[in-house]
Amino acid sequence: MYISLQSLRAAAAYSAIALSAVQAQNVLDQLSFGNKGGQLSPNGRGIPGWSVSGEGHTPNLMSDRVILTPPYPGNMRGALWSDNPTPYSEWTAEFKYRASGPERGGGNLQIWYSKDGQQSVGMSSLYTAPAFDGLVMVVDQYKGMGGTVRGFLNDGTVSYKDHHSVDSLSFGQCNYPYRNMGRFSTIQLKQTADYFQVTIDKNPCFRTDKVRLPAGYYFGVSAASAENPDSFEAKSFEVSVPSGAQQQQGRTEPPPPQEQYQQYQPPQQQQQQQQQNQAPQSGEIPQQLSDQLATNIKNQQDQFADLHNRLQIVNHQVNNIFRLLENLAKNQDNWHQEVVNRVIPTNDRVDGISRNVEKIERIVMAIQRDVEGKDYQQHLTELQNAIKVTQTSLTEGLPLAMSNIVTGAKPRMGLIICVFVAVQIMIIGAWQVYKKRRNSAPKKYL
Repeated sequence: MYISLQSLRAAAAYSAIALSAVQAQNVLDQLSFGNKGGQLSPNGRGIPGWSVSGEGHTPNLMSDRVILTPPYPGNMRGALWSDNPTPYSEWTAEFKYRASGPERGGGNLQIWYSKDGQQSVGMSSLYTAPAFDGLVMVVDQYKGMGGTVRGFLNDGTVSYKDHHSVDSLSFGQCNYPYRNMGRFSTIQLKQTADYFQVTIDKNPCFRTDKVRLPAGYYFGVSAASAENPDSFEAKSFEVSVPSGAQQQQGRTEPPPPQEQYQQYQPPQQQQQQQQQNQAPQSGEIPQQLSDQLATNIKNQQDQFADLHNRLQIVNHQVNNIFRLLENLAKNQDNWHQEVVNRVIPTNDRVDGISRNVEKIERIVMAIQRDVEGKDYQQHLTELQNAIKVTQTSLTEGLPLAMSNIVTGAKPRMGLIICVFVAVQIMIIGAWQVYKKRRNSAPKKYL
């Protein structure tokens, strides 16, 4: 029974989406860019009808996209704001974007629908926005879940940058892994007289009939990158309205704040409340009838009344069973979502560890292939032979070399003796010459 209920819900949701898609739409060119192909900027300096601004850099206007935050460096901001307000209370906005970056990159992307537009919000993100009046859709990695899309409402009285827990103000969200997809993703915001709906790549994200956004507000897009940055690119922004829609000036017939900014409820809970509100008053239809014999009912009118009452009782009991199954299905969905919220962060950490282990395995395999693919036997043999030759030359040539060194360095005794004898002979010869000259010299007598 649970599977059949889920199938019925999915079929009803897709039928509503298909029916709404069939309706004719008129594109508002003054609020759109990039939806018709060709160059975004005719002069390369700006987008017609939109204001481009950046903090720390100037957003790069390419031929078919706008780079709001560059791949490097980090801590950059970029924003696009429409110069014209939206003159309709029913509209559809489609934004195509792409986010890419390193494995642990970070940043966030905001889609704004604000009363004062660039003047009140500017290049702010969700966590740095002042008090603004309107809607903001945030695309980021909330709680490390790989990617989420969340919706926030503000009536101009809450300063998000000063709030102690901004994340708790979300009225609807869904998980969507938006990073490094290699293509542009499409997020669609749709406001009708009956509901507000968000879809991503034609898949339902969330929907509520408690939100009514007035006319006269401005569309905008802002992006902020972390220190390890993600690069956000905007390809197109298209705003369309139903065929035959009439323009409205300003904020006409605003709903009460408690109705406009009521917390989002799942469709099954809304259906349950509607069934409870439509339940008959007590006393109109009997809740239980006593058993009666067929012979006690005489005329046809009494038979019809008895049959009618019993069929209605059966119908109410079936409705009660259906509501009970709805409650069980809702509890199971909540339990499943809690399990998913607990498991996904763990899976992310496990995936990170697995990727690191895979990198190590690839490095080890590369080293193993390099070692196994080359033959080092010849090199080892040559090294061994060289060591043997060196050892042989040392053992055989070292004694002879030492002998030669000692023999060549020892003193020569024969030379010393010859020198000594020659010196003595020279001394004796010199003495004899001196003596002969002295004797032959003339003598002087006094």
